[in-house]
Parts: sequence; structure tokens; C-alpha cells
Amino acid sequence: VPNELAEQRSFGWFEENMIHTVPGPYPGVMRRVYPGFVQLASFMHMNWGRHVDAQWKFFNHLVEGDGDNSGKHREFYDEYLSVLDLTEEFYLQTIQRVFQEHHLARGIYKYRGTRLVKPQAIRDIALMTVEGELDDISGIGQTQAAHDLCTNIPEDMQADYVQPGVGHYGVFNGARFRTEIVPRVTQFTRRFIDVKAEAAAKDAATSA
Repeated sequence: VPNELAEQRSFGWFEENMIHTVPGPYPGVMRRVYPGFVQLASFMHMNWGRHVDAQWKFFNHLVEGDGDNSGKHREFYDEYLSVLDLTEEFYLQTIQRVFQEHHLARGIYKYRGTRLVKPQAIRDIALMTVEGELDDISGIGQTQAAHDLCTNIPEDMQADYVQPGVGHYGVFNGARFRTEIVPRVTQFTRRFIDVKAEAAAKDAATSA
């Protein structure tokens, strides 16, 4: 949905409709930001039925005295509803460079406007991407594209994992994140930490 919206609207539309001035007496008064409450409203309306259903289940858990499930609900929404403002510069730059002009995919992305970013120059860093099967914010393939861009990383140093049954938030939080995603990321990371450590030990022994 964000991908489609970014292509349907002009850059000026985002600047005019999504950027607002922080009012007093809040910290950052007069700063131009993409407000957290606007972000949250967008997230909530993308899955409005799911959130309404969650609140209804929460009410029933309270009535039934089910403290475990009602506690999990509170814990989830305490974090889900904690959304920070984004600075105008960061948000609009992301809209322009990532979603509208596709700088990285086209090979024209520049760091601070001067140094060309070259994913193909990465040769000895392992790459793992993780996506959610039901993600409607960063759709399937959006992070997988990193493998196509990093053309000089050996295949045995790459991994791609799609987590069944989770959306955007579930890739970073929740039971499946803890029990299915984290172990895979940990295993992948440790494998290459061990490889690097062995190589460093061999180099040290040789030089000695």
C-alpha cells in the first residue's frame, strides 16, 4: 500500500499533507515533522477490522478474568501505539529517493549527495533478509531485492527467510519473532562470526 500511494501522489502532496509543525508547549516546538499520530492513524486504518477484533477479544478476556491474554494485549498495544515523530528531512528524502525515484535500485543513490553507494562492492559480508508473508507495508520481494543488488556476495553467504503468518509488525515483535525469526538470525550470524574468528586465528598463527 505505501508503495502504491507513493506512486499515485506527487512529492508536493506528501510535503503538503503529511508534514506538520510541532505546536507549543511540546518539545521540538516549531519543528517540521511527520507526526507520530498521523503515522499511527495510517497504520491502524490499513488493518482496521483486525484492531477492532483485537479490542473486542480484549474486552471478553477482561470479562472472563483472563489475565494472561488481557496482559498480552496491553503489552502489545503499549508498544504498538508508541510512535515517534519523524523529521521532515528524513521522511521526505525517503519518499523521494526510495519510493518515487528508486535511487538504490537504479544505481544512483549517493551518500550525502556526493559518494555513490555501490552494493556490488560488498564481497565478504554475509547477507540475510527476513520478510513477513502477510506484510502489507514492506511487501514480499522488497528486501529480497538486496540479494539482486549485492551481486558479489557468494551464495553460501546469503540467506532469505519469509516468515509464514506474520505481517509487518510481526517481523520485529511477538511470539513468532522470538521463537522462529530470532533463532534463524542468531544461527546465521554465529556461523559467519565463527568463520571470521577462524580466519583471524589462522592469520595470527601465520604471522607469528
